[in-house]
Amino acid sequence: FNFKPMIWGNLSHMPEFLLLGLTSDPQNQQWLFASFLDMYLVNVAGSSVIIAFIQGDACLHTPMSFFHSNVSLVDICFTTVIRKTILFAHCLAQMYFFVAFGITDSFLLAVMAIDRYVAICNPLHYTTTMNPRRCLLLVITSWLVSHLHSLTHTILMARLSCCGPNIIHHFFCDVQPLLMLSCSDTSVNELLAFTEGSFVIMSPFLLITISYVYIACAVLRVPSGRGRFKVFSTCGSHLTVVALFYGTIISVYILVTLMLNPFIYSLRNKDMKQALHKLMRKME
Repeated sequence: FNFKPMIWGNLSHMPEFLLLGLTSDPQNQQWLFASFLDMYLVNVAGSSVIIAFIQGDACLHTPMSFFHSNVSLVDICFTTVIRKTILFAHCLAQMYFFVAFGITDSFLLAVMAIDRYVAICNPLHYTTTMNPRRCLLLVITSWLVSHLHSLTHTILMARLSCCGPNIIHHFFCDVQPLLMLSCSDTSVNELLAFTEGSFVIMSPFLLITISYVYIACAVLRVPSGRGRFKVFSTCGSHLTVVALFYGTIISVYILVTLMLNPFIYSLRNKDMKQALHKLMRKME
């Protein structure tokens, strides 16, 4: 249905938005629903187990595990904010949390890259550099910057008037699809997305890239091939998730990344494997 231009302040008269999703074919929707439900449940279960392991095993109380538990928490929140038919107020809330959790994920990946850089390039100073207070500060900063970024976009979006059809050609409420429904001047929103948005999105990627350039240089200075492999293997799980995260962002299929995160980190982490074996022995 069509609706007349309305201002955000009049919440009681806001129409619902219909998210078209990936397909309108009922048969395809059924198997897509089943597939994404399975991925969602796997993500929630896997991430919850990882958080429980890290909290319950003293051997996992390390900076990298602390960052990983935060990534797992963000992954659970990230995949919980999607629905099909939604009020405009709820659509803005969904946009806020989706953007906030997505940016938080990228900043936490950057923090983990810095952790690997310090561990490999400055191992003698690792304990003092990545002390608990600094780790907590890095995590808080990641969450705070991401939510302030998302809040700014949400406030600017809320001031716009919406007109035309209530159909959003996407599977969640994102900034650009909502701007396309607006009949107000969106130049401020677009300028902010291009400037501040580009900075917030590119900063974590640049930090990760720079960290791994230094790591690669340090690894290449190791004389033996076996030694180089051993040093670089400590980055394997993180590099895999980074590649999946930024690779899937291009196609906007982030759910696959979130489902795989717990398994990539846990199956490639020796301490996590030992904690899993302990749990399995207790259950026998």
